[in-house]
Amino acid sequence: MSADNPHLVTVVGIGAGGWSELSRTGHDTLRSTGVIMGGSRQLALLPPSVPARRVLLPSPLLPALGELIEEHAAAGLAVLASGDPMFHGIGVTLVRLLGPDRVRVIAHPSSAALAAARMGWPLATTEVLSLVTADPATVRRALNPGQRLLVLSRDAATPATVAGLVAAAGFGSATITVLSQLGGPSEQVVTGTAGSWEHPPGDPLNVIAIDCGPDGPATSLAPGLADSAYQTDGQLTKREVRAVTMSVLAPVPGALLWDVGAGSGSIGIEWMRSHPSCRAIAIESSAPRAATIATNAAALGVPALQLITGRAPEALAGLPTPDAIFIGGGLTRDGVLDACLTALRPGGRLVANAVTVESEAALAAAHAKLGGELIRLSVSRGSPVGNFTGWRPMMPVTIWSVTTP
Repeated sequence: MSADNPHLVTVVGIGAGGWSELSRTGHDTLRSTGVIMGGSRQLALLPPSVPARRVLLPSPLLPALGELIEEHAAAGLAVLASGDPMFHGIGVTLVRLLGPDRVRVIAHPSSAALAAARMGWPLATTEVLSLVTADPATVRRALNPGQRLLVLSRDAATPATVAGLVAAAGFGSATITVLSQLGGPSEQVVTGTAGSWEHPPGDPLNVIAIDCGPDGPATSLAPGLADSAYQTDGQLTKREVRAVTMSVLAPVPGALLWDVGAGSGSIGIEWMRSHPSCRAIAIESSAPRAATIATNAAALGVPALQLITGRAPEALAGLPTPDAIFIGGGLTRDGVLDACLTALRPGGRLVANAVTVESEAALAAAHAKLGGELIRLSVSRGSPVGNFTGWRPMMPVTIWSVTTP
């Protein structure tokens, strides 16, 4: 508790090494506080000489956390966190819930920092993913020849799951190292390859280090993946058009996209692949196509793509406000364009593609009324003509983009 802020909550990071590895500040804080909250594993690391009352964090965490914090804050409250509280930890949740002025953080080396140190990998250039709450298929987005990844596990079964995913993605020769109980007396390291992983489940507190090695398929994060990267029934924004469309949509970190009439899901998928914090909602009226979108999203490492199976504009009701909207289908359906324009936040961007005369007319009318930019895109691909090569034109596409005031 602080005299200046009697309801201050102090978050203390603690590792597998326990009490002996805490700083003097951490010791003094935990000895002087009235209540210490944490998971059973963290609370068990405290010695009996710490007099504070122990309170287990609730599960599920969020529904009851705020009320529990307020109940104990006046007594002087500390919360134990695993490793660095601000690295995929409860410190982030508490700052979001209470505000930064009510949270004091005493950091500890994160499990990722400890793993990088054990592996001899530079943490600044090693991608770190957390599967504590995320779908394991998220790992696929980061797989590429020469890449090194650190993956924070959900449980003891995660390493085998990840090894299977890595091998299935074409990186069977990738080296996988599982580091358990880092920094503690029971620290353990096991190594193998993704394609022949046979280690039994070990300690649930583990980090997975993946060295992709030189072999395996390269998958660009730039827009315009090969059409063959997607399962499709033919409803797919083709590679060249997709690359231009994505450049016009201009994704930025953290932004939310609605992909209306998503088809095979390529626009929403490549939006999310552009940055780990980008979010997308795919709205598709066909249930079989929605299933295909889910398959494509998992295969390309963005399983968090949200799917809405329904027809716009009705299916758009109640969705979170988007930063950008792409209309790839349903443009001529009554109310779709108006609903999308109304839903955008101020300064948001709408991009719509048309290939038919009717949908082109709708875009021309919208451009005449609202301005924006029109692009006419014609693409030809080389294809065999007997023993020679000729140009085979694709259907031209009209792209309209506009930014809301």
